[in-house]
Parts: sequence; structure tokens; C-alpha cells
Amino acid sequence: MFSPKLVMLTNTYMKLLNSPQLSAFGGMNFVLEFLTNKGIPRVLNRHLPKMSNQAKYSWSDIFYGMSIIYLCGGKYLEDINSHLRPHFEDNPYIKLPSSDTITRRLKQLAVDNQTGRAKRGEVDHQFNVNDLLSDLNVHILKQTGCLDQPVLTLDYDNTIIFNEKQDSNMTYKRDYGYQPGVCTINEDQILYVENRNGNSDAKTLQADTLQRVFELIDKHKIPQPNHFRADAASYQFDVIDLVQSKVKYFYIGCRNSYVEKYFSQVTHWTKLNDDIEVGQIDFTPFLRQAKENKTQPKRYRLVVKRSPKDSKQVDLMTQTAYDYRAIITNNFGLTPVEVAHFYNHRGNMERQFDILKNDFGWNQMPFSSIKYNQVFLVFTAMIRNLFKMIIHHFSKKCTNLNANCRLKRFIFTWIILPCKWVKSARIKKLRIYGKINFTT
Repeated sequence: MFSPKLVMLTNTYMKLLNSPQLSAFGGMNFVLEFLTNKGIPRVLNRHLPKMSNQAKYSWSDIFYGMSIIYLCGGKYLEDINSHLRPHFEDNPYIKLPSSDTITRRLKQLAVDNQTGRAKRGEVDHQFNVNDLLSDLNVHILKQTGCLDQPVLTLDYDNTIIFNEKQDSNMTYKRDYGYQPGVCTINEDQILYVENRNGNSDAKTLQADTLQRVFELIDKHKIPQPNHFRADAASYQFDVIDLVQSKVKYFYIGCRNSYVEKYFSQVTHWTKLNDDIEVGQIDFTPFLRQAKENKTQPKRYRLVVKRSPKDSKQVDLMTQTAYDYRAIITNNFGLTPVEVAHFYNHRGNMERQFDILKNDFGWNQMPFSSIKYNQVFLVFTAMIRNLFKMIIHHFSKKCTNLNANCRLKRFIFTWIILPCKWVKSARIKKLRIYGKINFTT
């Protein structure tokens, strides 16, 4: 029978003794200190609605509370009550709120959904645009210097978050969920998030979404982006017409059904790797749309990639046994190989979605409606942005970290450190029980 006081193994004794409460997440104190020194609480409290004087928790407490959940390995907001609260009692950096307080405060930031239809559509599309939080995200990116880069590259993509929320609709994957649109800047930072219902696929009303992205950029006087990349859902006249007026160069995947008639016109192919070849031609698409809009058709560059089919089956349209992929761009300066390599980097969007879904709660949204979950998605995206900066900072100080490691390794290496706050000479001091491998 198990004894709560004494456990006996082979030649081993374990004795349970009462001791003062220790925190298992001592490394989180360094993270909170780092964020505070970066001025994050000041930005939050300045740009979010003013709290009453009687409010027990500030916006920085709410934001830090959510950050603690994910940076300490939690998956749900309720983890703050069941697992984390005892570890952050009397912490000088935060008054840790309950999950109920966090959800109540997040709901206060929600705005109503908007509804729209495609030009020739008959389906109502539901989406949520929260300008307050979009502005806040940009303010935090500016505060941390993420936008002070000589070259800015935008990537846009949509992802499906499968769920059975009260208002979720059927996606093209034949399951219920949401399909938010996300724009990143320089591959690692989330610039914009717009929650959409599941029946609103990536191509539907995309020009409207991108218009809001560029309005946000203009509003905050962010320098004109140098590059824009997107997949074939962006191969639309309205999207390309908008993007080329807002960025220097764009690179957009093409739908084969629209451009495969040009593939046979490519005469010169260059090896990209052992299996893939790259070629190019100049072409003028969207003739009908340009005529309808009374604009002059524009000439672009079509960069085509091909690889041999495993089946060796000859295609009826191209009369070759190759699989083709194409990219439309207005950059005539790069070689076809350079365009292909640069466009391939937009695959990092899938990595961002994986991180957001599995490390920062996007697969466990707490609310039952689009408008409330929009607030949650943006808040967790801001935490993910800050984590990128956090890991970059602490990887310079700890020999066991690198700037590209995932959250779990950061937690095991840095966050899980037994500690206790002690008061000495009327000053609170952090006592760490363990060893951190600092660099010299």
C-alpha cells in the first residue's frame, strides 16, 4: 500500500517533507522582465480601452497571463487556474488573473462581424475585422523594432482551423471550421489576422482583405513593402491590380487551367535541382478584365517550373510528360531560378500556421463565435511575435538555445527553473535553484 510519507524502492527511500512553495517556472521571470523593459505594458495600457480606477487587473496583467499560459506549456486558458496560479503568487511583474477574468476582458474588445458577397455569388460570407487590435499589433511590432528592416516582404495565406463552434460553417475540406486570412512580414512576424468563416475560401473577397492590410500599412506609415508573395488563390485581376500599386514586386502562384496554354511557348529550361527545371516567357493576362475595367492590359513575366511525371503519362494540353507550376511576377530583374527560390520561401507560412495552432492555442479557441475568437487569435499572434523576439534574445545568453528552436525546447531549457522570491533588506530578490548555461 502506498504511504504518503514514505515510498520504498529497491535500496531507495523517498521521504515527503513539507516545504515552502517554490515556483517551477523561474525562467518566466526573466521573460517578464525582458518584456517590461521593452515597454510592452506601456503600449498595451496606452492603446487598449482605459480601465476604471477600481480595476484589479491591468491590460498588461491580462496579456502577461495569456503569455504565461503558452510560454509555460499550457494549451487552454483554464490551465492558468488548475496548474499555474500557485507558481506566480506574489510575483512582482504580474497580478495573475483567472481564466474567467481573461475571457471577460477579451470579450470586451470584440466587434461585430461583417457580411459580404462575391460579385456573382449567392452565398453570404462572414468575416471579422478588429481595427483596434490590428493597430495594437502594429504598435507592438514598432515598439520592438520588428519593422525597422531595410527590406520588407509580405506573405499572405489562409488556413483552416477545424472546430465545431456554434457559428462555424462547412469548409471545402468537408468539415466545419474557420478559415482566417493571415499576413506575415519578413516571414516571422504576424502583421494582420482576419477571421473568416469556413465557407469563405481563400480567393473569396481576398482583394477586400488585402485592401485592409495595405490601409493598415499606410495608416501607420510603414515603409512600402519591397515584395509580396501569395499562392494561386491570389491569381485574380483585382488582387494583382491592387498589389502592384502597393508593393515594388509581387510573386503570385498561377492556376494551371488559366496559364497552361503558355507552357509550350517556353523554349529554354534551366536546372533548379536534379528533378525540376525552370523557364520563363513574357505574357499579358486578364485581357477581358482589363477591358471591362477600361484599363490598359499589363505585361508580366511567367516563370514556369516543371518536373517529370512519375507515371510518364503525356498531358493532353501540353503534349509533354511533365507536371507544371507557374508564378506570375512583375520583377524582370531576377533570373528564373532566383524567382523560383525566392517564391519557395513563402512555404514558411505553413510553419507559422503549425506554430500558431500547436504552440499558441489556435487549435483550442475558447469562444463559440467568430467575433470573440478573432480577439483571441490576434492576442495569441502578438504573443507568438514576442516569442520570436524573446527566443532571439535569450539564445544569445544561453548555450543550449538557438534562435530557431520551438517553444517546447525553450520551456525545457529556460522556463522550467525552480525558484522562489525572497525579501531581503525590503527588496524582493529572485532565488534560482539550478544552473543556467550562460554564455560569457
